[in-house]
Amino acid sequence: MPLNPLQKGAVALLSAFGALMRPARADLVAAVGETTGEWLLPSIRDRMRRDPVGERILAERPRVTDATLALCRDMPPGSFGAAYAKFMGDRRFSADERPPVRFLDDEELAYVITRAREVHDFWHVLFDCHTNVFGELALKGLEFVQTGLPMTGLAVLGAQYRLNSADRELLQRHYLPWALRAGSRCADLMCIYYEKHFQDHLEDVRREHRIIPAPQPPQHLRFKGLKSSKT
Repeated sequence: MPLNPLQKGAVALLSAFGALMRPARADLVAAVGETTGEWLLPSIRDRMRRDPVGERILAERPRVTDATLALCRDMPPGSFGAAYAKFMGDRRFSADERPPVRFLDDEELAYVITRAREVHDFWHVLFDCHTNVFGELALKGLEFVQTGLPMTGLAVLGAQYRLNSADRELLQRHYLPWALRAGSRCADLMCIYYEKHFQDHLEDVRREHRIIPAPQPPQHLRFKGLKSSKT
């Protein structure tokens, strides 16, 4: 959807406000990412072009879908693919749920941000971040170090106030420093061909790409599984 700069600014502002109020609205979060990150996406694309694996990803444009998830269910125990399938299954997530790109005109840049969205759950698995507000903010901090996309930084700045004071202090004192350290040390996350690692052992993938998992949070901030619905 072509927009002029004024329209993009309005979409960014309104979407940012809505996303802070309702962070579960993936469409609002996506709109903020597109309208605030457009000027940074070329640098991410250029980084990928300079990297042999990143260049291959741009050329082949792999997509992460429910078909990908089905493939991972058949991966051996202990593998990255099996860990991803368990992560998605435990949460009843669908890989097809990511919102489409709506506010970028350049086809290649649209793919870059699509790729970032679709591999986000791989990052949860590799860095062992939970999917509650606390875990998402820790991972967003790492994403900001890696990509510089404004939406990731805005999420950390704004949404941390949805936490109580003790959890917010824990985030600031321990998890954001971890995000800085881990995000600076690991390989370029946009230049990893994750699909080629599904059969590899999870710890081998982490070791190869210098990934430091997040410290385990207190029990009340961990994923406890979904409750079964009663019939």
